[in-house]
Amino acid sequence: MNKLTRRQLLSTGLATVAGAGGLAAALKLAARYGLVPPDSSGLYGVGETLTYAAQRILTRHSMAREFSASQISKNPFANPVDPLGDDFKRLQNGGFADWRLAVDGMAAHPASISLAALKSFPSRTQITMNGCEEGWTYIAEWTGVPLSYVLDLVGAFPQVRYVVYRSFQSDWWDSLDMADALHLKLSSAAA
Repeated sequence: MNKLTRRQLLSTGLATVAGAGGLAAALKLAARYGLVPPDSSGLYGVGETLTYAAQRILTRHSMAREFSASQISKNPFANPVDPLGDDFKRLQNGGFADWRLAVDGMAAHPASISLAALKSFPSRTQITMNGCEEGWTYIAEWTGVPLSYVLDLVGAFPQVRYVVYRSFQSDWWDSLDMADALHLKLSSAAA
């Protein structure tokens, strides 16, 4: 067995302290500049924060890459879809006439928007990639109301940093930061 010398012990200790200090400084800077994602807690929180902050700094808030129609994925999603629940089936049988998109939180005019109203709003079609945390990706053509339009409609407060969205049938949720939520607004300003 190799004995640890006093010099090696001191060097390792100093490197550990310097690394922890650098990590603490990086996390403090990320918090100061609004680069802390909503999922920054828990076991992987530090990694999530540093990854998110690095992505935003290095890409300068680049938007989702768009693809050509020839790149649309041919195969269906890799994992099975959960069975549709009774509430979903009821709404489906009624043509989703009773379904509402609830937009609340930090909004001047929280709203409950029907599918008919959403269909009357301006829409956009784009071909982008959906990447799942389970490891699969899928390129598809998506058409719908830009989230930026809905956020403008409800008067999202300037201090809003993230949009949280929830699954219809489960406790699953995810979030987008405002740069991604305002994709169309930012990308059309550059055009």
